[in-house]
Amino acid sequence: MTKEEIRNLQEFALQIRYATVECIKSRGFGHIGGSLSVADVLAVLYGGVMNVDPADPKKADRDKLVCSKGHAGPAVYATLALKGYFPYEKLKTLNQPGTDLPSHCDKNKTPGIDMTTGSLGQGTSAAVGMALGDRLQGRDCRTFLIVGDGECDEGQVWEAAMFTAAKKLTNLTWIVDWNKKQLDGYVKDVLDSGDLRQKFEAFGFEAVLVDGHDVEQLHEVLTRKPADKPIAVIMDTVKGKGVKQIEETLKNHSMNVGQDVFDGWLAELQEKLDAMKAGR
Repeated sequence: MTKEEIRNLQEFALQIRYATVECIKSRGFGHIGGSLSVADVLAVLYGGVMNVDPADPKKADRDKLVCSKGHAGPAVYATLALKGYFPYEKLKTLNQPGTDLPSHCDKNKTPGIDMTTGSLGQGTSAAVGMALGDRLQGRDCRTFLIVGDGECDEGQVWEAAMFTAAKKLTNLTWIVDWNKKQLDGYVKDVLDSGDLRQKFEAFGFEAVLVDGHDVEQLHEVLTRKPADKPIAVIMDTVKGKGVKQIEETLKNHSMNVGQDVFDGWLAELQEKLDAMKAGR
């Protein structure tokens, strides 16, 4: 990647973080920690890795995203709005009566959402079915699956992982957001997952550990097209990445704060955006 391409993706990730905070601010509370931790991978996926078209969000040969940790919907919505799937102002209707943007991803409501998710674990099975269906139809496209590390407590995740590897679904890329926290605290204290990279390797994956906030590393692994084994990307991330106060809050899975606090977070992100633009 060129330096310019890296800067473009870094800027896109900041824009996603800004739009995510603005989206959740409209409701006054929401799943902010796990939304911010996936902003970089969303920037890479929608910044050029995925074959998608906002003007034709249901085209048959498109690449697809399944955000199995469906509570990260605000970050996905922010990304889709910035890409032109729907007007940016719609972000300010999050989880309100009549909205097209419910708290969790819903493919029947939101343009660009490929699968309804939210009941943790179930998105993994859906992604397996989508990838298998594409292969049976002879489509040259890929499915990208984002899974939470806390979500890996679900047995359904490992059934889907076993099927993915056994059927060599190399058109399905697993992306695990290893931000080390879940609803009730640290994953290691609730139900320790152990070494996720080793676990996916044991299931038959090519498993790769990357810095989940390094767009260059993410781009390299997500553009790789495996021949024999599906890839599992374990992203080492920080829950709430990009906003210092959220990063330093233990229980940041969902936060309910005043509008002035949201404004402070937006100002912090805007300062970073301005500094990046000034450095060009």
